[in-house]
Amino acid sequence: MLQLQAKTAQYWTKQFEISDEDIEHIFNLFLESEMPLSSEELARHLIRFRLEQEAQILRRQLERGEVYQPANAYEVGQRLVFPALGYISGKVIAKRSGNNPEHGEFTVIRVAFEDGTEREFASELASPHVLNITDSAVLEAPAEHVDIDRLMHEYGDDIVYLLEERLRQEEDAVYFAGRWFLKSLLADVNIAHLHLAEAVLVVHEGGPLDTESIIREIELPQDVNPRLQVFSLDYALFHDPRFDEVGPAGQVLWYLREAEPNEVRDVPARLRYEPIEYNWQLLTEELLALEYEIDDELSNLRSPENPADSVTFSLNYPHRRTGTLPLSSRLRHLFPTAYEAPRVMMTLVDGQTGEEMIGWVLREYRYVYGLADFYRRHKLPVGVNLTVRRTDDPSRVIVDFQAHRPRTEWIRLLIPREDGRLTLENQRRAIGAGYDDLMVLGVDDLAAVDALWMPADAPRQELAETMRAMMIELARLTPQHTVHAKTLYSAVNAVRRCPPGPIFATLVARPEFQHVGGPYWRLS
Repeated sequence: MLQLQAKTAQYWTKQFEISDEDIEHIFNLFLESEMPLSSEELARHLIRFRLEQEAQILRRQLERGEVYQPANAYEVGQRLVFPALGYISGKVIAKRSGNNPEHGEFTVIRVAFEDGTEREFASELASPHVLNITDSAVLEAPAEHVDIDRLMHEYGDDIVYLLEERLRQEEDAVYFAGRWFLKSLLADVNIAHLHLAEAVLVVHEGGPLDTESIIREIELPQDVNPRLQVFSLDYALFHDPRFDEVGPAGQVLWYLREAEPNEVRDVPARLRYEPIEYNWQLLTEELLALEYEIDDELSNLRSPENPADSVTFSLNYPHRRTGTLPLSSRLRHLFPTAYEAPRVMMTLVDGQTGEEMIGWVLREYRYVYGLADFYRRHKLPVGVNLTVRRTDDPSRVIVDFQAHRPRTEWIRLLIPREDGRLTLENQRRAIGAGYDDLMVLGVDDLAAVDALWMPADAPRQELAETMRAMMIELARLTPQHTVHAKTLYSAVNAVRRCPPGPIFATLVARPEFQHVGGPYWRLS
């Protein structure tokens, strides 16, 4: 049975390139169907097109002569087609007896090809040969019966990549939320429709609303395919700065940009960080392990190979103060993704009460906003051990903690002084949640502590100076006058945003910080 080259690995891995003919076929597909299609759907159409195209070429070639098989007999003047040579055809111009003891008696035919070359081939060969067709069919099953799923599984990633690269170069090709279409075929969405869409969202308190709900109230042309109506409005809304697409992957939801919380439109000041260069090779195995334990979202750590469905971590001061969660290496897989949306709206569920809260995922800036009321309601301290759990719905995540009857415990309290400095004292406070004793911090006067915050864009005090000031205060709280590296990280982040890497590297590099064993340090 003859095999189509478009079913082989070499064809898709070594020979395949997107041609002008492929693009023309895809554009015609859009024209005929009036349906936006995903990259995977286009790749499937392209595979089928290539298979059908090759099958047609082969049929035309085979009509020019008989398929050459070593077992058959041929006459001078007969025209043959050679599948192993790319289905070229040639005419038999001579015959002679063959001479090879291994194969017995056979005939050698001489064939002249259209390019002027001549070659000899065996015929009437009694011994088996791979070029003999034992099946009665000349070609494999028609292209419509080919296993497209198998070809997509094996070569789909490369086909999609090359196809998307080429479509991005086409001026008329437009893309939104995982689907492609032609700009010239979009339904007419004018400025009046966009004003009406804004009014609809205002009535619904800014959103979120799906595109179909907006269409029902703005009267787009009814003679257009419904899917094309949705895609056309999506494309227009996406390119208007008043609207924000906030749906998780697989779902398009629209929100008015001006109605979003300030912490969603702009990164909160306490989460902003100007990277500090440091020598990461200074970090010992112990400090590296501590960095992974803290799992700060700014540490650029790799996600675990087998991410867990439930993650427990200690909350630092910047996230506790801004009502956010970090999208750290262990947490980021628990939250919904999106096609292009920089902000994704989701549901955060209070694990204690079941109450639902609106959450916003900002992957570019590595945080989730929406937990300020949750933290205040449960009176959670800095350093609280939070547990984040996935649900069956990717757009819903449970946030919980280990609650207990409030009991009075000694914790480190941040106390602003009149001279503009920050001191720490051990004081008793009632706490009703499990926490990390090395990270815990308390604050009574938030406004005064806020006034001491060092903005990321302000002239920065050297990190070592901040660390020295904090170590002086922390060392007073223990008889040994030593400070745990994790505690220092927590205290530093009460006045400036910094991941553990630069802090730990500074501990090792600067002579004023003395290592006293384990993760403990003191001022020399």
